[in-house]
Amino acid sequence: MSTHRTTDKTADGAATDDGWGDGRPAVVGAGVMGTALATLAVGRGLPVLLIDVSEAQLERARDNVRQQLRHARLLGKLPKGPDGELTLSTSYEQLGTAAAVIEAVTETTEAKVEALGAISAAVRPGTLIASNTSAVPVDELAGYTQRPEDVVGTHFMNPPYLIRAVEVIRGPRTGDAAMAALDRLLTALDREAIVVGDGPGFVSNRILMRVINDAARLVAEGRAAAENVDRVFTGCFGHRTGPLATADLIGLDNIVDTLKVLHDRTGDDGYLACDLLLDKVRAGDFGHKTGNGFYSYGGTRA
Repeated sequence: MSTHRTTDKTADGAATDDGWGDGRPAVVGAGVMGTALATLAVGRGLPVLLIDVSEAQLERARDNVRQQLRHARLLGKLPKGPDGELTLSTSYEQLGTAAAVIEAVTETTEAKVEALGAISAAVRPGTLIASNTSAVPVDELAGYTQRPEDVVGTHFMNPPYLIRAVEVIRGPRTGDAAMAALDRLLTALDREAIVVGDGPGFVSNRILMRVINDAARLVAEGRAAAENVDRVFTGCFGHRTGPLATADLIGLDNIVDTLKVLHDRTGDDGYLACDLLLDKVRAGDFGHKTGNGFYSYGGTRA
């Protein structure tokens, strides 16, 4: 993997040929999901532009992409190479040369609205804007952009370089051209689209967030330990992971943010985050990324 850093718009404004035929894709947001998406693109041979407002976050992302590439290849989930070039930037102006943009900032309406507005102002008309959202309705987000017909929702699972299926949300104003561009991009990334309709939480999180919240309530009530809640799902239902291990992988902070989005938009108190989830987030125990959540990732169960 080669990397390049820039803070200024490229001079010629020309799209590059990256192997999927449409030019260089970009990812906005260098957090957990944005970094993993960059890993997927680079590992599939696509040069990708990764943008974040934080230089420090970009430095961490560069190292994390290298680590994740090694991990994915050890598991046989990415080809051996050659890698695409990873370009790091703090400038939204760089998006003027992007052929497609995946927005992957924090799952709060405020953060996504700010990012999507900046993306929409920077890209060329007709450029695909894919908001990687886990709960906010796509049409609501599209309303904050200059061209809602270019906006589509993508809910990549974490980590996207290991999980092929992508929940794709077509908003009521999403155009055919955007859907076609997304199909080409997902094909180049070797991902499988599952297209669903718009609405809070779509299909996956409309169901999953309630399950996680109720599972956490059962632990708080002393009904069962986290491990045994999960074993019911893996041992009895044949799920690959239980809801609380899944929550740790997603990030408990993201779980709480997503529950808030769902509660705000549905008014359903089943989506009010339980006290145990809130307590863990306040304590900084987010799951895998911090080393502790419902489980400890030093090898000992929490």
